[in-house]
Amino acid sequence: MIGRIHSIQSLGTVDGPGVRTVVFMQGCPLRCGCCHNPDTWDPQGGEEMSAADIFAKIKRFRPYFGPEGGVTLSGGEPLLQPEFAAELFSLCKAEGLHTVLDTSGCLWNGKIESLLSLTDLVLLDIKQTTNEAYRAYAGCSMESPLFFLRQLEARGIPVWVRQVIVPGLTDTAENLERLGILLAPFRCVQKVELLPFHKVCAVKYEKLGIPFPFDCYPAADPAKTADMQAEFAQKLARARAELEIF
Repeated sequence: MIGRIHSIQSLGTVDGPGVRTVVFMQGCPLRCGCCHNPDTWDPQGGEEMSAADIFAKIKRFRPYFGPEGGVTLSGGEPLLQPEFAAELFSLCKAEGLHTVLDTSGCLWNGKIESLLSLTDLVLLDIKQTTNEAYRAYAGCSMESPLFFLRQLEARGIPVWVRQVIVPGLTDTAENLERLGILLAPFRCVQKVELLPFHKVCAVKYEKLGIPFPFDCYPAADPAKTADMQAEFAQKLARARAELEIF
C-alpha cells in the first residue's frame, strides 16, 4: 500500500520510549496555533512511499532500538491514513517491534479501530482544557480527543498525554487543574508530559508564506515548565485520590 510521507527520522529519542524510527506522515485536518510542522498539513504533499519500502528502512536501524525502542508514526496526523498506518504497524508487529501512534485523536472510524489493534502505545495531544479554547486554537471540539481517549481506555492501550505549555494561554494553575480532572478517571494514562512552547518553527511559516498564529506568544521557559510538571503531578494525584479508583 502507498502512503504520503513527509519525512523519516532514523533515530529519534523524544517520541516514545527508547530509540525509535519516527515516520512523519503527510496531512492534518487541524490548524493548531502552536503547530511546529505546518509543512505537513497538505494531504497531497510529501512523498509517496510503500509500507514495505519504509519497513525496509526501519529494519536497518533496528540494532539501535535496544530493549525499549521501536517505531513511531507521527505527522501531520497519522489517522488520516489509517489503512497505510495499519499495514506498516502489521509489518512491525510481525518482527516484534514496539509500535507508537502519535496523534491528536481528532478522528474515529472502523479503520482507525483496526489500527489500534496493532498499537502498543499512544502519544495523545490534549491541546486545551475547554471546548471553547479547543475550537479557537485547534479547530475541533474537545469531545473528539476525549472520545478517542475513552476508546483507548476501553481497549487497555497505554497512553502518554502531551500538552504544550504556552505562556499566557496554557501556563495557568486553572488549566493544570482542569487537565488533572479530565485525565484522573483514565487508568490507561501512564504519563503526562508538559512541553515548553518554542518558536523555532516560525521559519517554516515564513517559508510557506503563511502567518504563525502563535507568534504573539513568548517562548516558554523550560525551567518553569519543569516546575509546572511537578505541580501537575501533585494535582493529578489528588484528583485520582478523590475518585478512589487508583
